[in-house]
Amino acid sequence: MAKQRDNKGKGKTSHKEKGHFKGGRSYVKGSTPVKKKTQPKQVSNPDEIRLNKYIANSGICSRREADMHISIGSVTVNGKVITEMGYKVKLEDEVRFDNSRVTPEKKAYVLLNKPKGFATTTSEGKGRTVMDLVANATNSRIKPIGRLGRNSVGLLLFTNDDTIHAKFTNSNTGVSRLFHVELDKNLKYEDLKQIKDGFKIAGKQISVEDISYIEGSPKKEIGLKIKNTGNTIIRTIFEHFKYDIIKLDCVMIADLTKKDIPRGHWKHLTEQEVNNLKML
Repeated sequence: MAKQRDNKGKGKTSHKEKGHFKGGRSYVKGSTPVKKKTQPKQVSNPDEIRLNKYIANSGICSRREADMHISIGSVTVNGKVITEMGYKVKLEDEVRFDNSRVTPEKKAYVLLNKPKGFATTTSEGKGRTVMDLVANATNSRIKPIGRLGRNSVGLLLFTNDDTIHAKFTNSNTGVSRLFHVELDKNLKYEDLKQIKDGFKIAGKQISVEDISYIEGSPKKEIGLKIKNTGNTIIRTIFEHFKYDIIKLDCVMIADLTKKDIPRGHWKHLTEQEVNNLKML
């Protein structure tokens, strides 16, 4: 009896016999794989940024929302309305949203408790400045609002938000600052009352929001609330009444205080604190 032949696998051809290997590539003569042509990559200009990202970086809105504003013609670049998606701009371009200038930086709000011996300036060559103290606070180009003299101490607010700057420097409204003033001698009550009621220096009206003695302290220590952003006016006030200022300390800006900020240190404002400033 003839042995039954094992036909298992009959009719199947191995990949090798057909010139194929795992992966489906053909190596049969004349059928080498065809390489796809690749388009050369366009080199992006590092000095350019998409318009929607530029706007989003400013903190105004998200990229998606920026696209919507661009599409309806709310954005101009160098005076020209741009509605093109993917449009790129340079950092030096003038971008406006609803006619307000946009800066491509995230808004930053830094509150410094300034120590003595630092000048309030952004200029170089002035020795130690407050900019040295906040150098590591943010990459945004912040600047101080108002100034404190080199020997004055206390709160100083930095930001790149032009809206907040405008609030503080508006001559009609301004933002209140509270100072602890130490004089070289006791402040006479009649002088305190005259300062409180308002007076003129060289024909110019001088006004403060409030002035009072500090409870539990000598009468040469005064609390003064004023909306002017500089401290020169404070010295001018007391010099007019023949007093010298020994110490000047800004203890409050609007409702911002020195709580948890040691002298020489800074903090970022919370979202709530920023919103409170915007509502002033």
